[in-house]
Amino acid sequence: MNWAGAYTALVTPFTRDDRVDYGRLEELIEFQIAGGMDGLVPVGTTGESPTLTMAEHEKVIAETIRIARRRVKVIAGTGGNSTAEALELTRHARDAGADATLQVTPYYNKPTQAGLIRHFTAVADLGLPVALYNVPGRCSCEIAVDTIVQLAAHPQIVAVKEAGGSVDRVSHLARRCDLTLLSGDDALTLPMMAVGAAGVISVASNIVPQAVSRLAHAALDGAWAEAQALHRRYHRLFSDLFVETNPIPVKTALALMGKVEEVFRLPLCPIGPAAREKLLAALRDVELV
Repeated sequence: MNWAGAYTALVTPFTRDDRVDYGRLEELIEFQIAGGMDGLVPVGTTGESPTLTMAEHEKVIAETIRIARRRVKVIAGTGGNSTAEALELTRHARDAGADATLQVTPYYNKPTQAGLIRHFTAVADLGLPVALYNVPGRCSCEIAVDTIVQLAAHPQIVAVKEAGGSVDRVSHLARRCDLTLLSGDDALTLPMMAVGAAGVISVASNIVPQAVSRLAHAALDGAWAEAQALHRRYHRLFSDLFVETNPIPVKTALALMGKVEEVFRLPLCPIGPAAREKLLAALRDVELV
């Protein structure tokens, strides 16, 4: 399967009484598909995965697969701090019909690189294609380039979401292994694609799917002038969606657009006044509000 393209790291909408809002979830998914996205990534960082119950986690993935109806790929966020939990979630996603799993680095118990190899290999042995997720700013350790090169030998490890903020790492990975490399940072999609990445798992596409899809596909097609123009147009938004911890700003933006309730699960909470004004200015800059 070709894993290149633009994927949305979906938010998880909640009702005002703190239940998952599956009606709004369906509307968001249809908005993404209409906007030209190649795939959906439910229940990752942007989907507030740490605060969903196991039952909610599994249902959000199953509902995303059902609603998508094979029109786009679904890469299910099924990582965990515990290998046993990651295996349980990944089995469920595989059986529900997910196309792949996104596997974040275990984020508290600080495994060694040898432990990471054993963890990711155990998940990959289930048979569902795996996208590794390197996000050292959220986790206690980085997946070393040498570790990824070793893991790339596994036939079910197919991609890397690179969210370490380093274009140089993408250059090293592109040179040393044959995996699909996906930017995990909207503001770095263009430079990462310039050195070998094949797309993005995007936060911004929750609110501007068409722009993110066009940018990624322009770069894939070698239309660099178009990709650069889109990058410049949306760069302020890409940056200011991280004015506070993700997904607080993007969920706030969706609420301002009338697409979700402005509800978070503690310890995440509503955006602060100064950050809200900065986000509003960025949204006005691209005529979203």
